[in-house]
Amino acid sequence: GIDKEEPPEIQAIKEKLEKKALPEAVAQVAEKELERLSKMSPMSPEYTVSRTYLDWILDLPWLESTQDTIDIQHAKKVLDKHHYNLEKVKNRILEYLAVRKLNPEHKGPILCFVGPPGTGKTSLGRAIAEAMGRRFVRISLGGVRDEAEIRGHRRTYVGALPGRIIQGIKKAKSNNPVFMLDEVDKLGLDFRGDPSSALLEVLDPEQNYSFSDHYLELEFDLSKVMFITTANQLDPIPAPLRDRMEILELVGYTEDEKLQIATKFLIPRQISEHGLKRSQVTFRKPAIRKIIREYTREAGLRNLEREIGAICRAIAKDVAEGKSGRFVVGPKEVEKYLGKPKFAHDMAERTSVAGIAVGLAWTPTGGDILFVEATMMPGEKSLVLTGQLGDVMKESAQAALSYLRSRAGELGIAEDFYKKNDIHIHVPAGAIPKDGPSAGVTMLTALASLLTKKPVKPWLAMTGEVTLRGTVLPVGGIKEKVLAASRSGIKEIILPKENQKDLDEIPEKIRKQIKFYPVNRMEEVLEIALGLNHKKTPTKGRPNKKSKS
Repeated sequence: GIDKEEPPEIQAIKEKLEKKALPEAVAQVAEKELERLSKMSPMSPEYTVSRTYLDWILDLPWLESTQDTIDIQHAKKVLDKHHYNLEKVKNRILEYLAVRKLNPEHKGPILCFVGPPGTGKTSLGRAIAEAMGRRFVRISLGGVRDEAEIRGHRRTYVGALPGRIIQGIKKAKSNNPVFMLDEVDKLGLDFRGDPSSALLEVLDPEQNYSFSDHYLELEFDLSKVMFITTANQLDPIPAPLRDRMEILELVGYTEDEKLQIATKFLIPRQISEHGLKRSQVTFRKPAIRKIIREYTREAGLRNLEREIGAICRAIAKDVAEGKSGRFVVGPKEVEKYLGKPKFAHDMAERTSVAGIAVGLAWTPTGGDILFVEATMMPGEKSLVLTGQLGDVMKESAQAALSYLRSRAGELGIAEDFYKKNDIHIHVPAGAIPKDGPSAGVTMLTALASLLTKKPVKPWLAMTGEVTLRGTVLPVGGIKEKVLAASRSGIKEIILPKENQKDLDEIPEKIRKQIKFYPVNRMEEVLEIALGLNHKKTPTKGRPNKKSKS
């Protein structure tokens, strides 16, 4: 037993242990540890280790839960209050909550929000916690390379602590919080173990009711925790981890959506954060559009909010200096506060000469437009490719050139064009690495434009993989690419016919603004982009004269 003259510290722990509701196995370990502690000298190094361990056991919410208050109408209001549009994602969250309300024991899937930065992934997690009446905890997994970061270090190590999961639970003070694992695609891997494999146990409903942390060496029930993960892209997430999650994609916002979000959410927030009053500052719609078009080029909203913040900062400085009255921000004021525009819409100018075509690209931060430039000079039959192109893209260029050489006669191109010339294809910006097959159609069109000396139709962009036989194959990321085209002012898009089904995901307003040409063959592409008609060569192989446009 414990000595009657117990030190006050031991007495305090004992009282705390008696009051704390603990599972039986945990209570036994805690009592045994307390008995060990009471027999140690407070000067012993082991004393601090044992005391810290007991503190962790007593601070964790083993049996403390918050009461779920799931009201679907209230949840809908909360989601609408924090996020504009995103109907598909919101509906999935409401379905999840509805099932949770009807069957509280239901082990639902782990939701994974995937999308570019600034699209509202983390704030969606907060909104879900608010809607359920649960506490919210967030940990970032970016750069985590050690398995012990998830599962904790064994107590034999100096300065050992539990892993981030148990630390997050302690912070939440309840065993059923909404737990967000941010940047799950940025997990690393090295000689200290694989943290993504440690996460498998955490995220699997069949295993996580008995999660064992190396430090505690006690089973903690994580089955009541609602885990949500976020990522910028899916590819880096290991397949076993991806299998345990339901993917919900958040793509970028359109210009009109950004205008609405800026008016309803971003501007009021920045005005209040900078100590201003709503009555002092008014942003006109043309000014907001100017910021969106000329000062930001992104799928999300981070830079937009940053630029609005910069304007509010400048106004706050004027107010602090004693200027009074109402500040109206129009297009002129935007240039005064933010300087000259960062992005220019020079598309028509850049595509007005032969040999340039506009492609559409997918990036982890949303879609983008891509210029493909081709030129020809006297030389020795070589193909030069620049612009940091990957192997797949280089092969697409080779396939495009082979197609044109095989069809030169039909297109009215000199059949010996390749014998005495070098061809150079460049894809700006030169400092950014690029890869993937979806620029095949664009490269072929740029080469056809160069060789026929016909400029590509203005305000036209295209995407698609091309084969040696001229078949246009489907590609990914159509929604992001179309949104990027819309942001850049593109009016017409050529895309593979098999990708036509992806257009249903695009907002109706954009579908009405842009004319789409679904194609199966390269002949259709060249007819739309350059007005070229393939003429069949006679059976004896003599080429036709140049086709009329």
